Amino acid sequence: MVFRDRLYRFEYIRTAYPGNDSGTSYFRFVDVKRGDVLPPFGGGLHMGNAFVWKEKLYVSCVEQWGGDCFLLLESDDLIHWSAPRRIPGAPGRQCFNTSVCRAGERFVIAFELGAPLAEDDEPFTMFFAESDDLAHWRQLDGASFGRGVYCGAPMLRFFDGFYYFFHLSGNYGTGFRTMVSRSADLVSWSREQLVLDFREDDRRWAKADPSPEELRATAEAKNINASDLDFCEFGGGLYATYSWGDQAGTEFLAVARAACTEREFCLSFFRDGDE
Repeated sequence: MVFRDRLYRFEYIRTAYPGNDSGTSYFRFVDVKRGDVLPPFGGGLHMGNAFVWKEKLYVSCVEQWGGDCFLLLESDDLIHWSAPRRIPGAPGRQCFNTSVCRAGERFVIAFELGAPLAEDDEPFTMFFAESDDLAHWRQLDGASFGRGVYCGAPMLRFFDGFYYFFHLSGNYGTGFRTMVSRSADLVSWSREQLVLDFREDDRRWAKADPSPEELRATAEAKNINASDLDFCEFGGGLYATYSWGDQAGTEFLAVARAACTEREFCLSFFRDGDE
């Protein structure tokens, strides 16, 4: 994400993350150019997603994996953070990932729900809510995505009257890929298009001097996954991160760049119409 003309990487550090001796999960930002790691925040929270609007940074998250509500934190300096406040949830349903975007004169959040499931459903299903102020939210009737199939890792964007919804699709037999579908109303959706497939050339490090242990870990890792895509515009192009690995606890960060805008990237999957 870009905040005040600087590119930052948002990181969710799990309790078992190598080097995390705090005894809890937390979030942090890393200045991509300088390598500076900003102070951790959101101790004990999980599955965060960062969103910038004007002069503030917002992070949506959950109190626990599969909890019954979503939370929102905010900051105007990336150092001091508000207490988390509740935003739309689904009492009785498991809550997981989120993604927020600006859509015209409103904000829209995609949120991921798990069990209990309908008889013909699969984890996970995406639902949507809108807000005028990032404080008061209204769930959108009939708006959902991914019923009956596996669907995870949401990322939502909006351009020229269409929502572009990037998400994970697949299984442990055929692997997990990032796909995109679009919709004008969050109810009716186009056929999904392939965005990211898992590839052997993902076995790279963004930093210049990986250790022998790190090189060995990436060389030996199982790779059936290209997930958790996020991107922003910076330096005249698109800067993206995503995860590769086994989708079972061993994952690695990949970085990609493209000479285009977010809008151009989203529209490129639908040049010939929705199909």
